[in-house]
Amino acid sequence: MGARLRRALVVAATMGMSLTFLTDRAVAAAGHDERSAYISAAGKVDYEVHLPPGYGSGKKLPVVVALHGCGMTGFGINSMKDLTRFNRIADAEGFIVVYPSQDLLRNGLACWNAFEPAHQHRGGGEPSLIAGATNDVVQRYHADTTRVHVAGASSGAALAVIMAVTYPDVYASAASVAGGEYALDKVKPDPDAVSPLDTAKLAHAEMGPRARQVPLLIEQGSADTTVPPWVGDRLASHWAAVDDLAPDGILDGDVDDVPEATSRVAAPGERPYTHTVYTARGGGPTLIEKYDVEGLEHKWPGGGSGPFADPSGPDMSSLVWKFFSERHL
Repeated sequence: MGARLRRALVVAATMGMSLTFLTDRAVAAAGHDERSAYISAAGKVDYEVHLPPGYGSGKKLPVVVALHGCGMTGFGINSMKDLTRFNRIADAEGFIVVYPSQDLLRNGLACWNAFEPAHQHRGGGEPSLIAGATNDVVQRYHADTTRVHVAGASSGAALAVIMAVTYPDVYASAASVAGGEYALDKVKPDPDAVSPLDTAKLAHAEMGPRARQVPLLIEQGSADTTVPPWVGDRLASHWAAVDDLAPDGILDGDVDDVPEATSRVAAPGERPYTHTVYTARGGGPTLIEKYDVEGLEHKWPGGGSGPFADPSGPDMSSLVWKFFSERHL
């Protein structure tokens, strides 16, 4: 405890002020982490919440749910928290971060079970656990329900896409870093047997009456052998078809996988990348942004620490937040 805070507590006690209130104010000014768990018939998910400095001022803050990849945790050893360093951006920009952790009893490799059909539907499995934890955080911390977003890495990226499909009324936008399309399990082992349009139809059916064009950011490494580049390419085509179907259920080309803009960025000291933007026919807001990072393996570009971090950049966490910050329900 710092000297300034100790003096404030002494003064508060002398004046008969509420020490609890003052302590809460001091903690809010510094920002802090809290841990909790969501439990339902589908199981249990532990999670850590990061509250930025100034939380508690009465302003409803956005929320970013960050889903780790295989062999990782949300907030323990080799964590999504340390990999993405979202907390530093949250402290600067003012948003809440949620780090769920997979239960090893549900998957011994700590992967999210996005490849299993039982975990691809609303109201059950892991989607219901993540949505339940998200709702807990939104309610407990009085967050902005129109600015809740979900990002993931690898298996967490696959689950982030599933969350956008199963709960499009909860998540304003989503980000997939080294992930794939909805129902990707139906694509392997023969990608030519099932087209991105086929899986898009499954995604649209799962959205049901809640169907909407959920903005999606896609990141793909050109040297990724775990999730190879064709998976990222399919995801862009798949999500363009989902966006095409969302308004009226018809594949009529209102949204397609032909980019509206493409640019190559080569910043000093960072891996070059190609940034591609997709919008609806005739323009309008960006629906899909894709980052193809040259020479990147199965890692988080600009990551902080851990075996899945590539510190050479670009700073994907900042790019993800920029994408999220411009979108709401």
